[in-house]
Parts: sequence; C-alpha cells; structure tokens
Amino acid sequence: MEENFIKKHHWLYPLSWFYGMGVFLRNKLFDWGWIRSKSFDAPVICVGNLAAGGTGKTPHTEYLIKLLQKNGLNVATLSRGYKRKSKGFILADHQSDVHQIGDEPYQIKSKYPNIRVAVDEDRCNGIQQLLNLDKPAVDVILLDDAFQHRYVKAGINILLTDFHRLLCDDALLPVGRLREPTSGKSRAQIVIVTKCPNDIKPIDFNIITKRLSLYAYQELYFSRFRYGMLQPLFPKNSNSRKTLSSLKEDEQVLLVTGIASPISLVKEVEFYSSHVSLLAFDDHHDFTAKDLQQIKEQFLNLESSNRLIITTEKDATRLQSHPALEETLKPYIYVLPIDIEILQNQQQIFNQNIIGYVRTNSRNRSLSEK
Repeated sequence: MEENFIKKHHWLYPLSWFYGMGVFLRNKLFDWGWIRSKSFDAPVICVGNLAAGGTGKTPHTEYLIKLLQKNGLNVATLSRGYKRKSKGFILADHQSDVHQIGDEPYQIKSKYPNIRVAVDEDRCNGIQQLLNLDKPAVDVILLDDAFQHRYVKAGINILLTDFHRLLCDDALLPVGRLREPTSGKSRAQIVIVTKCPNDIKPIDFNIITKRLSLYAYQELYFSRFRYGMLQPLFPKNSNSRKTLSSLKEDEQVLLVTGIASPISLVKEVEFYSSHVSLLAFDDHHDFTAKDLQQIKEQFLNLESSNRLIITTEKDATRLQSHPALEETLKPYIYVLPIDIEILQNQQQIFNQNIIGYVRTNSRNRSLSEK
C-alpha cells in the first residue's frame, strides 16, 4: 500500500529532494556544532520516529511511564501539545482540558494523574521548568515525539518504525512520510519495530533486522499492541466493560478513528466481528458538529439493532466533552485501550536497560546508588 502511494506520487520527487536538502543541512549544522544541542543533568528519554505519525508513540510512552513508576521513579512527560489552543509552558492539572494541552497529553494525564504532564513548544525551556519542580523532584523526563527536536540532547533516543511501513521502505515528504532521511536513524540508541502482527514468524525478525541495517551500538526490539477490554466512554449511561471476544455474531461495529494509521486496529476488531464499518478522520482530528452528525447517521444506518461504536483512547479525549455529541449516542460508545508487549523474550532486557540508564544518570544520589 505504501509502495503504491509512493509510485503514484513519483512526480513529487523534486520537492522531496529540496526538502531533504533542507533537513540535511539543518542536521549538519547540529552535527558540526554550529547549532547547539543542550544536555541536562537528569535522565531524558526521547520517544519519536522518522515518519509523520502512526508508529505508536503514545502507547510506548505509557509503557515507559508504568515501568518507571513501578520502580519508584517520579516521572514527567513533555510534548509540544500538538493542535492545542494555547502557547508556552503549561503544567497540566485536574482542570486542564484537551484544548489547552492537546489530546495525547490529556490522555496521559487522565490515565496517570500522579505524574507531571507538561507541554511546551520550546522543549529546552519545558525540561528546565520540570527540573525546577520539587515535592517531589522529577527523576526522569519522557519526551514525546521529539526525535527531530535536536536542541535537546536526550540521554536515550528511542526510534519507532511501523512494521507495516518500515522506514527503509518509505520516502521523504511529500512523496512518502519521512520527516528526514533514513540516515537520521543513527542518532537512536534503541530502535523498536512496532505494530508487529500476532503471527509474525522468526524469519521475519531476521529479514527486518538485515533490512534496517542498524549500527553495532544500536539495540533493536520488536513490539506489538495488546488490546484491553472495551470500556464505556460514559459509564453511567452504559452497562459495563466487555471483551472484544464477547461481541455477538450479529453485532455491528462502527469504528471511529482520528489516528494516522488505523490498519492494526481495524484488523484487530475484524478478527472478532465480521460487521465492521470504518469512519476514519485525519490524525488528531478536531471533531466538528458536522462530524458528529456524520457519526450519528452512519451508526443509525447499521442494519442490526445490536450495534456499538468503538473508538481509540486518543479520539475519546476529543469526543468525551464535545457539546455536539447527542445523549442518545453516548450509551453505545466504547473505548479500546492499548498496551505494549516487547517480543522475542526481550522485555526484561529492555526494561533493565531503561532502568539502568535512569539510575546511573539520576540527580537523586539514593537512586544512583541502587
């Protein structure tokens, strides 16, 4: 599918060439030290990609949050807050809404209320603001989608690439989806191939490993999504959580997404139901009243009276408080959460590497000594 798109838009290659030259020059200015990257006296982990969206950055960031919290670390996350209606540094609290901090930070703050969640288009300023906090002090900062933000020199760069469109198969914008040439992968200490299918074979690991051509200092991991139980978006108006496997044979599903790549999600839901209709919007789509009307009409057009709407956690943040969402639809809307599983029995090694880095570089002497 990706290859067909690139072939169809081959006439855009001259634009990709000019774009690539601009990115190459910018990266060289950083490499040569003409533009400075700032390091911080605290563990900073960046989760990003070379492609524009769709690799699973937020689920992997949440995996790290749970891992670090489990090990007694005070975690903070920082992102620019894509499509938010505000500017500057904002530290989220229980009163922050999706328009103020963006959908992904809002999702993280809702699920992990005890961590610091901040947004700032100036990542250097945002990190410094977080490090100034106390009671308790921040032990580690996770940067969401900051691989190209080279003004910050992270201690660990985790680069994600989608199994269904590996960075080695992609092309630069606007022909493909790469924000920079594949040579940019050299800045990553860890590379994760995400969204691997459940039936991935051992030979696939070997083929992908060779095709990515990583350097000796880089660690390669593979991950897949694990889908949780369907949760009612409005619990007071619905019965309870339920599993995808509990979907009945005649139950029809309207899948509403505003994410970059819904392929994995569609396949997962279709595995349990043969009656799935997809209504896909652009990534981070800001739903309008017209969109809500379209959702309602498509839902009512489902033939069976036994029906429901399934959406993602990110989309749920924008639907939950939407004034145009009618009460009659609310009992039918379910959210499908996502967890991450590291494959090939490498989860413990991955976890130890992350915790080891944080403890070794911690500002907290007691953590460093553990």
